[in-house]
Amino acid sequence: MIMVTITDLRELDYCTRGARAWCARMGIDWPGFLRDGIDADLLDASGDAMAIKAAQHARIKHGQQ
Repeated sequence: MIMVTITDLRELDYCTRGARAWCARMGIDWPGFLRDGIDADLLDASGDAMAIKAAQHARIKHGQQ
């Protein structure tokens, strides 16, 4: 399982405020995300282009793609 972390989002120059708002809209616990990250597969399933890009970034970073 590949986890997408706040570091991955920062590496993509995603703004934290926008990421936090997106998590709220999707029902994702923000403190939990900051602490543990989120499964890349869940981001893919969201259908959101930026979330999918973050999942792809994490997979490439960890040699999974």
